[in-house]
Amino acid sequence: MTETSIPRAEQPLDEEETATLEVDGDDTEADDAEAPAGGREKKGAGESDLFRQSEIAADYVEGLLDILDYDGDIDELVAGGRPVVEVVGSRLQNLVGQRGATLEALQELTRLAVFRQTGTPSRLLLDVGGYRANRRKELAAVAKNAVEKVKEYGEPVRLEAMNAFERKCVHDVVNAMAGVASESEGVEPNRRIVVRPAD
Repeated sequence: MTETSIPRAEQPLDEEETATLEVDGDDTEADDAEAPAGGREKKGAGESDLFRQSEIAADYVEGLLDILDYDGDIDELVAGGRPVVEVVGSRLQNLVGQRGATLEALQELTRLAVFRQTGTPSRLLLDVGGYRANRRKELAAVAKNAVEKVKEYGEPVRLEAMNAFERKCVHDVVNAMAGVASESEGVEPNRRIVVRPAD
């Protein structure tokens, strides 16, 4: 098998178990999905509960920003059938952390805040500084590179360990291409994707 690394982002970027904005469906173990660019809707019919979740989350994140003395514009919306909160501004790198680790933790805290007020588990997606959109582009390139290697050599390619959001992004790209398939293996935090020729 070939080992492929994921390039690091210079700018702040950003779960399979919990992952992507470009898909309505889930990865084999995923429940997070991100909305497609341009597919955002403020409050649509039948989305009032989701929009309320995004408003609660936005209030919570705004309180965190105040405590931390960070400036940022907060947008709450519904995208891809889930509540989304986006924070845009400068000096937000610390809220993203290394490979999005801090962002993932903040997302979980924000989901808990929504749960406390609504009593319903939330699939809220939090993005800071466009991390997830940028990371998705990087991962698409990684997935396409792995697919090319599989098609050229006919051997499976193992990618480095990724979080669920990252795995979901890769699965989505691979599953859209003919002649190849992807599956996850291992246990968190060392769970990774294997891209292989389709049966």
